[in-house]
Amino acid sequence: MRAFLLLFLIFPVLELYVFFKVSSAIGFFPALLLIIAGSALGVLVVRVAGLATALRARESLQRGELPAEDMFQGLMLALGGGLLLLPGFISDVIGLICLLPFTRRLLGRKMRERAEAQAMRQRAFSDDPFMARPGNPGSSARQPNVIEGEYEHRDSRPTTRDPRDL
Repeated sequence: MRAFLLLFLIFPVLELYVFFKVSSAIGFFPALLLIIAGSALGVLVVRVAGLATALRARESLQRGELPAEDMFQGLMLALGGGLLLLPGFISDVIGLICLLPFTRRLLGRKMRERAEAQAMRQRAFSDDPFMARPGNPGSSARQPNVIEGEYEHRDSRPTTRDPRDL
């Protein structure tokens, strides 16, 4: 949490520093036009990528497939477009990196490998014979808890007897 707070405080300062350096190299108005052009590109990417991702995901669902890859690609495009929307050159460079197809594939492959490794670790612990004991609260759902017993139904209302039955 502290690292995020530190990044949240330092990032605008870094963006201002880079903007100052770029504007001193190429001029203030060309640097400002680059920032505005980056934001316009970000708006365009977010609109187009969102619609394209929704259409691809819908087609995948109609084919009976899980659109996880399409959703991740759309998320990366939206993240890249959002970073382009932020004013500043550092966020624009990171946003452009997110928009490149080979970096999206590389990040997707890394995320898939991490998810598969996590799933394997969870599966290894769920198949542990010591965890599957009936008395263990973490036992698997394959073994239902069954309690055998007898019961007697007692009515709480007093019964009235008909005098003719005696």
